[in-house]
Amino acid sequence: MTGPLDGITVVSLEQAVAAPYLSCRLADAGARVIKIERPEGDFARNYDTVVNGQSTYFVWLNRGKESLQLNIKDADDLAFLKKLISKADVFIQNLAPGTTDRYGLNEETLRADNPRLITVDISGYGETGPYAKMKAYDMLVQSETGLAAITGSPSEPGRVGVSVCDIAAGMHGLIGVLEALYERERTGRGRAVKSTLFAGMADWMTVPLLHQEYGGKAPGRGGLSHPSIAPYEAYETKDGDPVVISIQNQTEWRNLCRFGLEQPDLADDPRFQTNELRVANRPALNQEINKVFGTLSRAELTARLLEGRIAFGALNSVADLSSHPQLARVTVDSPGGPVTMIASPVQLTGDKESYNSIPALGEHNQKIRDEFSG
Repeated sequence: MTGPLDGITVVSLEQAVAAPYLSCRLADAGARVIKIERPEGDFARNYDTVVNGQSTYFVWLNRGKESLQLNIKDADDLAFLKKLISKADVFIQNLAPGTTDRYGLNEETLRADNPRLITVDISGYGETGPYAKMKAYDMLVQSETGLAAITGSPSEPGRVGVSVCDIAAGMHGLIGVLEALYERERTGRGRAVKSTLFAGMADWMTVPLLHQEYGGKAPGRGGLSHPSIAPYEAYETKDGDPVVISIQNQTEWRNLCRFGLEQPDLADDPRFQTNELRVANRPALNQEINKVFGTLSRAELTARLLEGRIAFGALNSVADLSSHPQLARVTVDSPGGPVTMIASPVQLTGDKESYNSIPALGEHNQKIRDEFSG
């Protein structure tokens, strides 16, 4: 496919989630992505066999790439990889700490041969500091950053149900690549991009950390209750179908009282006049809301909320998402057959949403060797 990054060549020595997420988005934008896999393949290929005998993670993150098997411990394969990188625009890697230095794949060595090269190093904790040599996986970093401590029910911490630390590292790496490509248009020189799972999630933890450092206490675990905004949580209706509402300002609070609760005077109750007071008096607030919402069907409550222009949503299951009317899908070819998946959230007007296929392991070995062996 063509796109904004048509003509950009990316070599990605990648595995698992973070680096493949980054390179997948570059492929979606039209870049040529050559995925370097160890002889046995990216281990994410074997996480499960759910999608036509293929891994869910792998089919999600590897569309539109070319697969080349190389063993960097083999001198000839390593030399061929360096030849590829010398002709690339971007080189991405998420190898174990210290590996790039050991094999001459560090940014200084590579850019000496290719000054326009943009290098991307994705790691758990970065290259310096006491954690630099530690391996890092998503749930470990959720725990290290305190994310797990503020996630879950009041009785116990929980893991966010998707790989947010990996995804954040991939997203921040993508931003860095796009910034470096834009800068290269002016300077003619590449740049090193660094992205870590820890730093990405620490940034997303800024609000809880500010509460801890300036307020003396981090938000607790509240299940579906927002820790610092109220009312902002799920409420049961008469038919047992929960509705999640979100009140972000005083106008919305007054509208909830007038239309949702049909108690306009409640807006001036001294216990609930400001958001901070509503948070402090959440049990009493929820008692007032439940007294009304519990007498209404979901359809009746929805009508009131729509009339009051109050933000709300359904507490959906994954099965509900599968049939959601707003969900955009595309179909991608794969070795196991066509795969229907969620379309990219990045949409440019005028572009037709389509992707190239998911590669079989080593599918492009001969093609790439023939092309770059001269």
